[in-house]
Amino acid sequence: MLMSSQASRYAHQLLDARAHSRLIPLISESETLSVEDAYDIAYSIRNIRVAQGEQPIGRKIGFVVHKEWSRYGVIDDTRIPTWAPMYDSTVRFAEDNHGKQSLTGAIQPRIEPEIVFKLGKTPQPNATLDELADCLEWMAHGFEIVDCPFANWEFTVADSIAAFGLHGTLIIGEPHVLSSATKHHLPQILSSASVSLSCNTETSSVLRAAGFCNDEMDSPLHALWHMHQLVQKQSQFRQLQAGEIITTGTWTDALPIKAGQTWVTAFSGVTLPGLTVSFV
Repeated sequence: MLMSSQASRYAHQLLDARAHSRLIPLISESETLSVEDAYDIAYSIRNIRVAQGEQPIGRKIGFVVHKEWSRYGVIDDTRIPTWAPMYDSTVRFAEDNHGKQSLTGAIQPRIEPEIVFKLGKTPQPNATLDELADCLEWMAHGFEIVDCPFANWEFTVADSIAAFGLHGTLIIGEPHVLSSATKHHLPQILSSASVSLSCNTETSSVLRAAGFCNDEMDSPLHALWHMHQLVQKQSQFRQLQAGEIITTGTWTDALPIKAGQTWVTAFSGVTLPGLTVSFV
C-alpha cells in the first residue's frame, strides 16, 4: 500500500509528464502498484488539479465490458471496470456537431467514439438499472481523445487508472433529452445500435472502424451501473451526483490520430447525429 507521500509524488510526476508532453516509465515497474494504490494517486491528482482551479464535472468509464483487453494496451491479467474524473478544462461541446481540436501537447493521442450521459438526478446507492436510467437527463454522442504517457501504449490497469484513466479531452455533440419511454427501453435501444468511424484527409476518405453493442451487457447504461457500484466502495471520492457528465466507453478500437485528419461518425439504430471533428 502506498503512503500518501508516495501517491503525491507519483501524482506530480504524472502531471509533469502531461504538462511537458513526455513519456515516463510505468509506475508498476518500480512499485508494487495495486488498483487501490492507483486510485489513491488519482485522488491526489484530483486534489492538485482542483487546487489549481480546475473543477471536476463528470467521469469517464473504461474497461467495463467484453473487450479484447490486450488490444487496448493492457499487459496484466486484471479485468475490472475503471473510471477517472473529467474536468471543465477537458470537456467541451461541438457546435452543430462539428468541431476543431488541437492536438498540441497530446501524448500518443487516439480517438474513441462513445455515448455520453448527463445525470439529471442523484442516483440512490442501491439503484437498479431502471432506476439509473430514470436519473438520466440527456444522452449524446462524443469523441473521447485519450492519450498515454507510457511507451507503445502498454500499461497495467493500475497504471492506466493512475494516469488520468488515459483521459485527455471529451468532445460532445448535440445532447438529446430523454423521454420516460426512451429511458425505460434504453438498454434495448442501445444494444441494437451501431456506429461507423471514418477518417478523411486531403487525399482520402477511409472507413476505419465500426462498433456496436450486440449484447445488453455491453450497453452504456450497464457501464454506468458498474461504475456506480464501484464508486460505492471508494470513500475518498464523491458519489455520483446530479449534473455530472459521464462518458461510457468506446464502441471501437482506440485509433491513433494526428493533425490534418478529420474524423466522422454515423449512427444507425439510435436517433443520434454523428460527429465531425478536425484535428490541428
